[in-house]
Amino acid sequence: MSRRFAIFIYAATAAFFGLFFIYPIWHTVSEAFVSSDGKFTLSYVGEVFRNPIYTEGLLNSLKMGFFSTVLSVLIALPLALMANTYNFPGKGALNSLILVPLILPPFVGALGIRQFLGQSGVVNAFLTKFGMMDPAAPFDWLGEGQLIGVVIMIALHLYPIAYLNISAALANLDPAMEEAAENLGCNGARRLFKITLPLIMPGLFAGCTIIFIWAFTELGVPLVFDFGRVTSVQIFDGIKDLSGNPFPYALVVVMLVATTLFYLVGKTFFGRDNFSSSGRASTGRSMKKAKPLLGWFCTGSFIFVTVLAILPHIGVVLLAVSTDWYQTMLPSSVTSQHFVDALGHPLTINSITNSLKYASFSTLFDIVLGIAIAYVVVRTKLPGRQFLDAMAMLPLAVPGLVLAFGFLAMTREGQPFDFLILGEDPVLILVIAYAVRRLPYVVRSAAAGFQQTSVSLEEAAQNLGCSPLRSMRKITLPLISANLIAGGLLAFSFAMLEVSDSLILAEQQQHFPITKAIYALISALGNGHHLASALGVWAMLFLGVTIIGAGIILGQKLGALFRV
Repeated sequence: MSRRFAIFIYAATAAFFGLFFIYPIWHTVSEAFVSSDGKFTLSYVGEVFRNPIYTEGLLNSLKMGFFSTVLSVLIALPLALMANTYNFPGKGALNSLILVPLILPPFVGALGIRQFLGQSGVVNAFLTKFGMMDPAAPFDWLGEGQLIGVVIMIALHLYPIAYLNISAALANLDPAMEEAAENLGCNGARRLFKITLPLIMPGLFAGCTIIFIWAFTELGVPLVFDFGRVTSVQIFDGIKDLSGNPFPYALVVVMLVATTLFYLVGKTFFGRDNFSSSGRASTGRSMKKAKPLLGWFCTGSFIFVTVLAILPHIGVVLLAVSTDWYQTMLPSSVTSQHFVDALGHPLTINSITNSLKYASFSTLFDIVLGIAIAYVVVRTKLPGRQFLDAMAMLPLAVPGLVLAFGFLAMTREGQPFDFLILGEDPVLILVIAYAVRRLPYVVRSAAAGFQQTSVSLEEAAQNLGCSPLRSMRKITLPLISANLIAGGLLAFSFAMLEVSDSLILAEQQQHFPITKAIYALISALGNGHHLASALGVWAMLFLGVTIIGAGIILGQKLGALFRV
């Protein structure tokens, strides 16, 4: 492909990110530092740290991000070490089930957890049945301990990201280094902490970065748990009074600075090149056959964590089929009518159509741009191509809530991009928002495909008179089609169930995507929470098929899609 075309791709990508990534962030940041008379001021940001309500929200958000990340690693690290060291019964199936928690947005799963831990939930019903609790004074598990419930919910959803990154890092680790340590008497836990963990730290940090940013800015779970003392919910509530109110902008700036500092500090200390995988490994990693007792311990550990992680999903499914589930361990009666009603409700019909429309257009855009970016990065020697790759991955490192707020702010009436709202229809801005957020998945998948495909095939076609574009269309793209399908499936499925952009940018009911419809149904009277659960189950089935399909196609390379 010509250098001129590569430069065009570079310029087009830079323009796209300048308009729809940098500008929304800059617009938000600038509003936080401009006073009512148009002068520069630090008073709004300063008020965030002076106002006890805002400082409590920021502190709770930091706790939410930190403890969710720690818990995710504590769950994922032992499992990854077992899976990359031993062969044990059911390993293949259990390794695939690790992805299950990703198939449901955590705020939908929070419905299931609330059914288990609510005052009239399963746990209290169990304790009451066996005389361990007074039914007149049920314990409120989600009352004072709301933050604990939010952390557990987020960690059970995000630990697969840590698992994927740790597993990929362990797979790339040269076994000769561990063997050399063992020959020098460094065994067991000492070898783990002195050799293995330091070598896989870049991979571990890659997963922790994404988990912390997602957890720190999580909006849906605190909303469902009615936990308003976090920055994300305070920003969401501030949207209702955005005109003339600078504090939501100030909160967004503080959140952005906090996530950026975490990323930079971690990158400085742990983000060095992964020297554990540099060059060619001197020996291949061979799995040990676990002894019967150890093997079944490994199997039991995977089963225990998987069952624990799918409890929210089980709760959502049971809620979707129940007609009456109050102060009992299981639903008193079941029905399948909620699934029918969920697909026939006016709100859900429109939301499914809207999500299909938004996700389809954004995925198509991502595939075209992702192929172009990956080709320039992998196949050309254009100066600055690594910067292009880093720019394409940046949306993973910036909170979705920040970008969504920026898109909302820059499309308000009288702003430069208000034309992107077609009357009251946010289709254009939602497609753009989804495309920006999910582009990294397609870029990483396409780049992996280009790296696996020999450039000599394209050169041979060009030597026979085939133009560069035609050779890529006829030779390369068919060869990397599996990678493109995997990246496209992930981009499409996660766009279908996007939370931050959907809750913030879709304001009119007729334009709600699926996640906004679920949120609206949760707070609806009557059987709203049953319909929300049923719609969540349909979404779960859809996303489950796409993620498992992408995992089968990409294997361990799936972890690279969640890495910045």
